[in-house]
Amino acid sequence: MSANTEQTQEEFKNQSVTINKPIVLAGATGHLGQRIAHHILQRGGAVRLLVRKRSTAIEINALREKGGAVVEVDFGSISDLTQACAGGSCVVSALSGLREVIVDVQSRLLWAAVDAGVPRFIPSDYCIDFTKLVPGSNRNLDLRREFAEVVDKAPIAATSVLNGMFTDLLTGQAPVVLSGPKLVLYWGNADQPLDFTTMENTAAFTASAALDPTTPRFLRIAGEVSTIRGLQKSALEAFGKQFRTLRLGGLGGLSTMIKITKTVFPQKEEVFPAWQGMQYLHDMFTGLPKLEPLDNDRYPAIGWTSVREVLATAK
Repeated sequence: MSANTEQTQEEFKNQSVTINKPIVLAGATGHLGQRIAHHILQRGGAVRLLVRKRSTAIEINALREKGGAVVEVDFGSISDLTQACAGGSCVVSALSGLREVIVDVQSRLLWAAVDAGVPRFIPSDYCIDFTKLVPGSNRNLDLRREFAEVVDKAPIAATSVLNGMFTDLLTGQAPVVLSGPKLVLYWGNADQPLDFTTMENTAAFTASAALDPTTPRFLRIAGEVSTIRGLQKSALEAFGKQFRTLRLGGLGGLSTMIKITKTVFPQKEEVFPAWQGMQYLHDMFTGLPKLEPLDNDRYPAIGWTSVREVLATAK
């Protein structure tokens, strides 16, 4: 955790409304969910952590040690979820998966929140602006668009946190900054602005939003807005060595690569197969899902971690 994401209690009191009712968090055993829980507790909030009944004792005990109230639930049961949501001020989803999770489980969680009288819901979006994309261009974001249609019809105030790409992925999972050959790879335009936010910053912002009853339908954040040339400069500063940019082709060529990869390695049951990451990069390089306007200043105590800082951790 970067030190600049930490907030004192006094800063917290100045930035958000104190809520005595607990935040109900689903997906608390995941990387993002654990961070969200930490930041809610750090800000003085109470959090009720929903975990699957088959979760391991180690996961559950770790969450309890952080101060969260752990409730084991059957995510297939609306009545079970309704009971778990009762008395909550906001339900936050950090669930990850495909249709059975993003649409089906989240829908049950949504209606449970409605039945329990919870006034607010934050879905598991945490991505580029899927509302601006053409349906069919990105499987995982199509699922979020589908769920958005469900939540918009529900009698509950919803807020989606959109953060671009997790900056953390640049240290290996996203094939853009390659520290070995000292290359920054891209397709299309090297000057296209791209949105990056660390998982830690996203969690801190989401926690603040969960404790803030005045949030709008969408909140957009970017720890840093950079271009390929900007990533090249950040890599130089992080590693102390010159990186070259390498254009692999236009966006049409990337689309062809995606189709070939999906055919050869379909991996339809995988949440993040290689072609899914390629779809995400393609969407970012088009510029269509660029986040604007940004809401970074909504919670001024959050210190945003730069791309250079993240890359330096992989040095």
